[in-house]
Amino acid sequence: MSSPFLKHIAEQMRLKRYAKRTIQSYVYWIKAYINVNDQRHPMNCHDVEVEQFLSYLTNKLNVAPKTQGVALNALVFLYRVILLKPLTLELNFNKSKQATKLPVVLTQAEVSALLSQIANRYALQCKLMYGSGLRLMEVVRLRVQDIDFDFYAIQIWQGKGGKNRRVTLAKELCESLKAQIAMVQSIYKQDEANPNYKGVWLPYALVRKYPRASNNVQWHYLFPSGRLSSDPETGCLRRHHIDETSLRKAVKMAAYHAKIEKNVTCHTLRHSFATHLLQRGADIRTVQEQLGHSDIRTTQIYTHVIDNGANGVRSPLSDLI
Repeated sequence: MSSPFLKHIAEQMRLKRYAKRTIQSYVYWIKAYINVNDQRHPMNCHDVEVEQFLSYLTNKLNVAPKTQGVALNALVFLYRVILLKPLTLELNFNKSKQATKLPVVLTQAEVSALLSQIANRYALQCKLMYGSGLRLMEVVRLRVQDIDFDFYAIQIWQGKGGKNRRVTLAKELCESLKAQIAMVQSIYKQDEANPNYKGVWLPYALVRKYPRASNNVQWHYLFPSGRLSSDPETGCLRRHHIDETSLRKAVKMAAYHAKIEKNVTCHTLRHSFATHLLQRGADIRTVQEQLGHSDIRTTQIYTHVIDNGANGVRSPLSDLI
């Protein structure tokens, strides 16, 4: 990021405790907005240029509604917080209306084949995504203390939309998880011997509430990175969680070796978890809670598989054969 203006925006967002990914996303869309407007400074642009940019995203780039929404939020932040020139509440632009994609769901046989091809270092993470319906980032951000062996549950903190929830934990994973925690404890002992090590990263509010937590192994990531790194905010030496990109690649590679022709991603395991629960007779409200959906209509999309066709309608062709 070479632009002093964009660096200033990123710094202001860090001071306001925005998530790292939110900062990256906002800076990306603000930079795109500037480029589309021939490098003009945003101070010299306003409602009209913002409307044109948002319409450009739909008309030329054909972005999804959520993507256009993120771009809009970035520009609202830019003008309201950085430039102190809030945009009008009645922006007139062409809203993206792309059709919602149906989720890709694997059969149980396909899930078994996929898991059998996953590299050992990523097997437990994938089993958690399928066995507990976790999102990719929810898995990599798990901390040691989030695993509840007594009640076979996993605590998810600050999931999508900032929501917390408890999800089921397959008993079959307990031994593997205990072995993983033992490995984390071993790594922590090595890190603790390093005089420059400053503990694990914690959100600002938790640092204030639990000042010693960063040096408690229970707060450390369940799937730690293989190396120490410098905290971009403070410069402190810490051990972060594994890179989610490597997990994505591992799933893609496993799907290839398992000869699964569907478009398989990490999120496919979460889709499969929800669909297979419903197939086993789980109440849709229960599945909604497990997935952390605010609106049950989001959960209902998984019924397309168990209804044996479109809304359970029997084809008239079946009566002729």
